[in-house]
Amino acid sequence: MISPSVLPADFSKLGEEVAALEAAGVDLIQWDVMDGQFVPNLTFGPDVIKAARRHCSVPFEAHLMVYTPDVMAQDYINAGCSRLIVHAEACTHLHRTCGNINELGAAAAVALNPATPASAVEHVLDLIDMVLVMTVNPGFGGQAYIPTMESKIAEVQRMLEAAGRADDIHIEVDGGIGPSTIAGAAAAGANVLIAGSALYRDPEGLEHAVSDLRARAEAAYV
Repeated sequence: MISPSVLPADFSKLGEEVAALEAAGVDLIQWDVMDGQFVPNLTFGPDVIKAARRHCSVPFEAHLMVYTPDVMAQDYINAGCSRLIVHAEACTHLHRTCGNINELGAAAAVALNPATPASAVEHVLDLIDMVLVMTVNPGFGGQAYIPTMESKIAEVQRMLEAAGRADDIHIEVDGGIGPSTIAGAAAAGANVLIAGSALYRDPEGLEHAVSDLRARAEAAYV
């Protein structure tokens, strides 16, 4: 599955931007929510996402790069996000946070920063439908892919297989994904690929970028 980050989009016309992404064939759209504390930047509040929601029908997920996901969860679900991704590093009580998201009616997922071990999600697998392995340090778009994270992707895949959850928990990667890096991530076990800059800078346009990345990932995925 190919999912864009909307960070490189034109913020003055986000409704048009998400409609264009849907027309280009993306599977879902990720909103990078930053609080200026857990990561340096500030980005999208729930009202912005809610305003864009009516312009397309593909699922929305919120990547909550924030210190207070429990406080914010309901607002982002109400804005139209069907999955909330929280960071293991930001949650004092990760099990409780994931359970709370489920109780609010959304799917829960957990993101792991580059220095965070895969084992951080081992005891919440019953509460989540996705693990996000960050292939950059979060907070900025346009960063270079960290290839050593591929071993962590593979480790997560082995963990899911051992737990009997490989068929119903996705592995997502985010950071530096483009034509030269997507195959490595997919070959390691990732099946949801977040792309930002690579989509928007393709000289042949969004539709070509999506189909090209999907073909490269499908050829590599085992």
